[in-house]
Order: sequence, then C-alpha cells, then structure tokens
Amino acid sequence: MSADPGTLAREQGDEVFARFDRSVTARLWQFTRGHRGMLAVVVVLVLLYTLVQVAIPVAVRHAVDSALGDSAFAFDTVLAVFALLVVLNALLTFFQEWLAARLAQTVIFDLRRAMFAHLQRVSLSILDQTHVGRLMARLQGDVNALQEFMETSVTALGDLFLLVGLVILLLTMDFELGLLTLGVVPALLILRHAWLPWAKRIFARSREASSSVNAALAENINGIRTVQENRRESVNYRRYEAKARENLDAQTASSLVSQVMMPAVDLLTGLAMAVVVVAGGRAVLAGTLDVGVIVAFIFCVQRCFDPIRTLAMQYTVMQRAMASGQRIIEVLEVPVTLDDRPGAVAWKDAPPSVVFEDVTFGYRPGQPVLHGLNLAIAPYQTVALVGPTGSGKTSIAALVHRFYDTWQGSVKVGGRDVRELTLDSLGRQVGMVLQEPFLFSGSVADNVAYGLAGATRAQVIEACKAVHAHGFITALPQGYDTQLGQRGRNLSTGQRQLLSFARALLASPKILILDEATANIDSFTELEIQRALNVLRQGRTTIIIAHRLATIRDADLIVVLNGGRIAEQGNHRQLLARSGMYAALHRSSSASFDDLVPNAPG
Repeated sequence: MSADPGTLAREQGDEVFARFDRSVTARLWQFTRGHRGMLAVVVVLVLLYTLVQVAIPVAVRHAVDSALGDSAFAFDTVLAVFALLVVLNALLTFFQEWLAARLAQTVIFDLRRAMFAHLQRVSLSILDQTHVGRLMARLQGDVNALQEFMETSVTALGDLFLLVGLVILLLTMDFELGLLTLGVVPALLILRHAWLPWAKRIFARSREASSSVNAALAENINGIRTVQENRRESVNYRRYEAKARENLDAQTASSLVSQVMMPAVDLLTGLAMAVVVVAGGRAVLAGTLDVGVIVAFIFCVQRCFDPIRTLAMQYTVMQRAMASGQRIIEVLEVPVTLDDRPGAVAWKDAPPSVVFEDVTFGYRPGQPVLHGLNLAIAPYQTVALVGPTGSGKTSIAALVHRFYDTWQGSVKVGGRDVRELTLDSLGRQVGMVLQEPFLFSGSVADNVAYGLAGATRAQVIEACKAVHAHGFITALPQGYDTQLGQRGRNLSTGQRQLLSFARALLASPKILILDEATANIDSFTELEIQRALNVLRQGRTTIIIAHRLATIRDADLIVVLNGGRIAEQGNHRQLLARSGMYAALHRSSSASFDDLVPNAPG
C-alpha cells in the first residue's frame, strides 16, 4: 500500500466498510511483536474454553441417562464432573476475556504511540492541507474501531471453535438428527446475505449523521464569541436541532438494523429445537435414542446459534475495522519529507548569521510565494520584515527554522545550509514567538520550561523576571504552579505573550524570530512587551515580523517585501529618505501595507 500525501487532505467521506485486506492486516500484525507470547496464551485459553463448552452437553447427557439408570457412570460422579466443568468454564471465561482485553489495549497503545510519533515528524506542508478534525477522527474514532475489533476477535475465535465443536458433537451423538437440526443454518446464511447490504447503507448514514452533528457542535462551541456577538443563538439552535434530529433518526435506524438479526436467530433456534423435539421424541418413543441425547441436543441447539449470531455481527465489525485500518495505515505511511540528511551535523558554535541565496519557495505547486530572494543578515543584527499580507514575511521565518525546504536556492545559518544541519540542533538554536502564543495544559512553570528540558524552578523564575512576567505570575492563585486553562485562556493576551517570551529566553536560542508578536497587544501592555523584547534581543540575531512601526524603528535593518521580492531595505532613516512604501506608511499612521498595495496577494 502506498500512501498519498494528499489523501489526508481530501474532504470526501471515507468508506465505512471494507473487505478483508491482507496488506492492512499484515501491517497491523507488526504491532503484535513483543506480545506474541500473550497472544499464544490467549489462544490456548480459547481452545480450553471450547473443550469445556463442548464437554458440558456431554456431561448433561450422562447426568440424565444416569438418573434414568441408562448410563454406565454413577450419578454422583457425573454431577461432580459437571460442577468441575462449570467452575472451569467460569475461570477460563474470565482469564481469556481479561487477557484478550489487555492484549488489545497494549497493541492499541503501541499503535497510538506510532501514529503520534509519526505525526510529530510529518512536514508542515502536508499538515497545512489537512483538516485537524479528520486527523483526530483517525487518531480516536478509527483506532477505537480497531480496538473494538481486536477485543471481540478473541470472542469470535472462541465462537468459531465452539460452533465447529458443537456441530461435530451433534453429528457424533446422532448423525441423522444432527443433519436435520443443522438444516436451518442455510436459511440463516441467506438471511444474513440479504441483511448485509441494508445494514451497510444504514450504518453509513449513521456515521455521516454522527460526524455532521459533532462538527456542528464543535464549530459552534469554538465560535461561541462570534455567535453571541451576532446574536445567532436561536438560528444556530434550529440548525443544530435539525442535524441532531437527523442523527436521531439515523441512530434509531442503526439500532433497528443491529437488533433485527437477533429475533431472526431466535426464530431459527426455536425451529431447530422443534425439529429436535419432534424427530428426537419419535426416536425416543421408538427406543432408538436415549433421553439424555435429546436433552444434550436441546442444550447444544441453544448454544449453537449464539456463535452463529455473534459471528454474523463480528463480520460487520471486521469490515469497519478494515476500513479504519486502511485509514490508520495511510497516516502511518504519509512520507516524512523533512528529515536529517545523511551526514547532517549539529550546529554548535558558528556565529548566528542568516543568508538567503536566490530562494524560490511556495506552499502549492506552481504558486511561488518567494521569487529569487537574496537577503543577508549579519550575526546579532535585528532585522525587521515588513510588507503587505502574502508578501512572504512568515515564509522567510519558516524557512530559517526549516519547517519547509526551498524549491530553489538555499538558506544558510551560521554559514551552513540548513539542510546540512540536524533538525534537533536547528530547533534548539532557532526560537520563535508567534502572534498567538500557544500554551499547553499544565502549570505556568511547565509552560515556561517547555523549550528547555530539565530546567530548574530557579531558571524559570529568572527568565520570567527578565521579561517582567514575575509580577503577574506571583499574583496568580498558586503562583508558578497555577494550572492554565485550555490554551491559557484564563490569562490575558499580554500575559500569555510574556510567558512565551520567558519560554524563548529560557531556551536561549541564537536566532530569535518574532512573528507579529505584538500584533494583539493593547497600547497599555505594549510598553511592558517592548521592555521584554529588548531583553530577548540581547546577544542574539533577531528577525521581527511586524506591522507596527513603533516596534521596528530601532532595527538595524528593515526589509520591505512586496510580492515575494524585496522592494526596499535600509534602516528607519534611510527608508524615510527614499520616499517609498515604508515612507508612505510612516506618513499615514492609520494605513497599513495592505492599504498601500491593494492588489497584494493573500
């Protein structure tokens, strides 16, 4: 199976069912390595459980015959054996199901780790085209479907063994009566064949309706501020109610489909038992069959159709698992296009210069964002990148960190092409502070120390004091141990940004990239942020992406970009003297670069 990087980005619905696929099964089978011993124990327990299940009707037969004086075995002996079989059945049922569930959970644990580890390494060029909801569906829904199949597969295997054992037992006790009893099985197979296409359609509708209602719920919760701002509560409620009612109808139909096989199997079970009673009763009256055999037959018929029903339902579970397995393998086989090249070296002591040499780059084929860009940033310089939306500012920052590779040309840091450096060393030496800082669940101290493994509390406090964040942190209920809400929503925008500055300072990168780091800061907080920025910039090369001229006036070099090319560059005074784009923006305090270039892309 080959993975198409665009597969994850496609928006059409995935197939709910899939046939058995050897390639998918072989790939997933690899995750059982290291657990084969436990798997063998589970299979042995299933075999023993089957033998006990088959032996119970035999014990019942002899118990009845012994009570009537037609058996060579003493009644007490048969009763003791029957009690022993019941105890063994209970023990084997417990241990096989417990070990099977434990095995499935362990294998799924390894699979989740593999998927997470792979997605951590997949290039952003693929993730940029992928809907997060679809990835979450694969990491959660598809893995859960596979887990359900694995947990029930052991039961299904036991049912298959039991079915074979009971059929052999029926034919062994009385061949003709056994054939008559099993004569209803073809009817069940025909019924299942007619049921499956109907079930596929209903289950597919159920899955689509569930996805639709979940998507609507997530969208409205994430956009609750906009909803309340525009007073759309009643409209959204009516729309959600329509989707929820559609989901209700779909799930009700799904429940009907799931349950319809059970009464059918019960009806056929009753028919088989009627065959046993009528045909077997006549044989008993004729003196050609023992009463114990009839009782054992009735017991076997009751047990025989349960595995048939379970196996019929398990086939549907298997189909869903195959579809989920295919989607999981697609995730695991998405190529890692950005990786350490052979012979890559760690970046250590070289001065932190940044050089772009004839760089052409874009996110989609045939649509370049940067066109033959040449830019040299000397070590420890502060360089500001300004320009309209879509001019390539953020792309330059991304290429320095090697989130992407250039189409043409090269990006060099410390005198080396970034492709010659290990990603770990590059990541440690290039720090970024974004417009919207991302804070993780955990304490304030954990978030500040995120970029430096093993950082001490003293180092965290020192970094926070340096960027003037210590004051508001100590005012929090638990200080540095205060637990943050989702993405740090219990802090103000300025406070979150100060924590991101402290995180960057603690990591101590040689090159610092500030991507619109002050865009969302109010004028009252801006002075405090500027003080923190001055601390951050000391002793490192700094690249600032900004629209506010106040944050870049003292930059050593200001680069004005337009259409992926350098329109002009120089310091603040030089650019004012040229009366170009920068000077025009400076003259109009209310204007932005987007206003100056109305046809700017993006």
